[in-house]
Amino acid sequence: MPTPLIIAIVVIAVLAGLLVLLYFLGKKAQKRQEEQQSQIEQYKQTVSMLIIDKKRMRLTESGLPQAVIDQTPKLMRRSKLPIVKAKVGPQIMSLVCDEKIFESVPVKKEVKAVVSGIYITEVKGLHGKNNTPVVKKKGFRAWVEKMQEKAGAKAIK
Repeated sequence: MPTPLIIAIVVIAVLAGLLVLLYFLGKKAQKRQEEQQSQIEQYKQTVSMLIIDKKRMRLTESGLPQAVIDQTPKLMRRSKLPIVKAKVGPQIMSLVCDEKIFESVPVKKEVKAVVSGIYITEVKGLHGKNNTPVVKKKGFRAWVEKMQEKAGAKAIK
């Protein structure tokens, strides 16, 4: 058997093994996420709160309780999370916000939020106007449109 054929067979076998491994790890992660989502749904409640501030912060400097920080994996402590500082009733709390709704959470406004423990899953009712920030376009196409606008040309659509 020629050597290149043997190398190709070994590479294909290793790639097939990796694909099988990734498949089973993905199924396991999906099951774990479904369990977590069911727990969040089980303990959710609607709370009225005044949003004071929101930032992306590291877990260690977020102001969350030490028990929460101790329970998180070591690698997760260094990543930045969307943290919301809010006044719930008479006390000020730091809460973790869902990544999907973090941009739509208004600052210095009173909201009704669905909370599960220290996790904000959605912002339901807003008092006053809903001032959601306009998402700016990024990339080459946005730069071209900006340059055309500066030059006085109409943007090509």
